[in-house]
Amino acid sequence: MSDLAAVIPILIVTLSALAAMVAEAFREPGERIPSGLGLIGLVGAILASVFLWDRQAVAFEVVKADNFALFINVVLAIIGILTILLSSEVVEREQIPAGEYYALLLFGLAGMMLMAAATDLLVIFIALEIFSLSVYVLTGIRRTSAAGAEASFKYFLLGAFSSAFFLYGIALTFAETGSTRLDQLGPLVAAQAMHPSLLALLGVGLLMVGFAFKVSAVPFHMWTPDAYQGAPTIVTGFMSTAVKAAAFAAFVRVFLSAFEPLSASWVPLLWWIAVLTMIVGTVVGVVQTNVKRMLAYSSIAHAGYILVGIIAAGLAGGDSESGKAAVLFYLLAYAVTNLGAFGVVALLATGDRPHDELADFTGLWYRRPGLAGLMAVFLLSLGGFPPTAGFIGKWYIFYAAVQHGQYALAIIGVLSSVVSVFFYLRIIVMMYMTEQPAEAPRESAVPRVAMAALSLAVIAIFYLGVLPTQVLELATQSVGSIF
Repeated sequence: MSDLAAVIPILIVTLSALAAMVAEAFREPGERIPSGLGLIGLVGAILASVFLWDRQAVAFEVVKADNFALFINVVLAIIGILTILLSSEVVEREQIPAGEYYALLLFGLAGMMLMAAATDLLVIFIALEIFSLSVYVLTGIRRTSAAGAEASFKYFLLGAFSSAFFLYGIALTFAETGSTRLDQLGPLVAAQAMHPSLLALLGVGLLMVGFAFKVSAVPFHMWTPDAYQGAPTIVTGFMSTAVKAAAFAAFVRVFLSAFEPLSASWVPLLWWIAVLTMIVGTVVGVVQTNVKRMLAYSSIAHAGYILVGIIAAGLAGGDSESGKAAVLFYLLAYAVTNLGAFGVVALLATGDRPHDELADFTGLWYRRPGLAGLMAVFLLSLGGFPPTAGFIGKWYIFYAAVQHGQYALAIIGVLSSVVSVFFYLRIIVMMYMTEQPAEAPRESAVPRVAMAALSLAVIAIFYLGVLPTQVLELATQSVGSIF
């Protein structure tokens, strides 16, 4: 029963994906059965994760439903629910095959949940490929879109290279230690921590490259702007949040448990990656005029902020959980914020106009005051303005860095965050302080379900920004379960 209990949330999501595929074959035009089945499955996954809290169930010795994995399950399920609620109108407008879309979405989430719970490098790799294949197809799911096909192809090619790096890292680690299980790697790595072999360092470096690609860290970020711009906007929102949550969860589990004894070797490298990621994401994002590309570079910069938390946790070792908890809190805050921003862009689009250029937001307050207000909240949270979740998330991240002596890293993070405010406020200025054009673009009505999803995201942003203590305590409890 313990084996079965550990994978119940993943099984529920997988079964809901299969049900969505079968339902599509019998669906009448206008019916939204696949999306309803997806919502049922994701709510069931949340309930199962809550039920399993503190139970530490283990499946087949390689999948562990500890509090850490369960916290990520809830984050991923929230992302999936918001994505499905925002997708109904977009799927119909862009003529995306509903059954395939929702099934791929759910299969991808199942792979991400497996990646967060896996305690074996090979299982992590299998989970990585499961959700990667789903996201590759979702990127190019608009079969008539040349830009979508190009973005999907680029993402697939670069993803294949990153998977090769990751797999070589696993091979070298196995060659050095004789195991791929994280609980066995820890003692083996600790035994040679003072004088690590070249093979062990190469294995750690290649694994870091694989993770860095998935989280869009510089210099492995090249795919991000093109993939984000070419994919359907709602898929872009899903990619920018769910993929990061799963990849960072595995990153934390691997590097802050099994490879924590080698932190003196990998922290300096990760320090430079974090600095470059924050700077490049901010500086290049400032000059973008396409909102999706701008949010893509914003996503890169936010990956750098999360890496700051991992660095602080790596320096702390087992003495402090502040950095680890800050990473989980930031993932949740970033997820609801960024998905909401992409959701607004997706809902403003029409069949013949993507509405993703900066000029398209001119005078939006006069045409769509509700959406303009919601977009302003999302942008202010991304910029780190109080009292939003983005402000609290950045505060915890930079506080963890300062707490462990990383003053330079914290200063660079704060300065890059200040610079990034420019391109967030630029959109707000276009919406509120620029006159409406004489010929306003034709816009479709926003479904009530989608507005409810955006409203829930805003409520979550202010809740996390004003009352973050309870969620941070849950995050602290969850990270303690992996050590």
